[in-house]
Amino acid sequence: MRIRMRKPQTLKKGDTIAIASPAGAVADATIISRATATLSSWGLNVITSPHCLGRDGYYSGSTTERTEDFISLLNDNNVKAILCSYGGYGCLHIADAVAESIAKNPKWIIGMSDCSVLHAAALSKGIMSLHSPQCRHLTEYPADESTQHLRNILFSGKAEYITPSHQLNIQGKAQGRIVGGNLSVLHALISTKYNIFEPGRILFIEDINEPAYRIERMFYTLKLSGVLKNLSALIVGQFTFSKENSDKEALYKTIHNLVKEYKTPVCFNFPIGHCTNNFPIIEGATATLNVENERTVIEFE
Repeated sequence: MRIRMRKPQTLKKGDTIAIASPAGAVADATIISRATATLSSWGLNVITSPHCLGRDGYYSGSTTERTEDFISLLNDNNVKAILCSYGGYGCLHIADAVAESIAKNPKWIIGMSDCSVLHAAALSKGIMSLHSPQCRHLTEYPADESTQHLRNILFSGKAEYITPSHQLNIQGKAQGRIVGGNLSVLHALISTKYNIFEPGRILFIEDINEPAYRIERMFYTLKLSGVLKNLSALIVGQFTFSKENSDKEALYKTIHNLVKEYKTPVCFNFPIGHCTNNFPIIEGATATLNVENERTVIEFE
């Protein structure tokens, strides 16, 4: 059954945005303070969750603490958006507990990497969310193109991207609900209630520190299960490798060979992922992807 998607309200100056750490611990507190300065410069009131800078082993807090932090922010009517400070691992621990609050109190959940779990949870409840740069990016690149796109989406709810063509692109035009994020994280959600790989969707993917053969293996899983065949389109983002395994173009060619038989539009080298140029995506929105000879255009409804 197709779920009707709801878009959180856009922000205005004076609104409150919260920074939370739903997964890994933040190693450097200045990342939070400097990201706060960036958001404040937009006219937003910035608060942090109680365990935003906490530590419980690898995590920012116990599962209970992280859950309570996130639910409290979701249930606070004064908070209009939640920016995840960092990924790492741990969002899976809290997904079930926070999903109902996401449905009852739609607001922008902003983040990437392990936060792909929270985007999948929001999607399962019919709530759009924002796959986006997090605090480190707002600290290091407070005024770059990706940051400005984030600001524009939060205040207008709209986005349109035009990017250069890539030699492996498969041309065509498609429309569908756009979903995606970190491939390793999303691959682990297959056969769960948070599986995002449904027919007719535009899928975008990225990953970090995964050897090329593991990326290929995950794509084979998607191929053999019929996911790739039934997509409306595919957007292949950035793969950030360790130094000993850095041939991104070779991986792109492997992916191209796996999907070319379906003749659906495919865009390679899109600026999204664990990289400097990381364009925000409105997850769950209806999008139109037009892969042309000289450029690729993405428009969000």
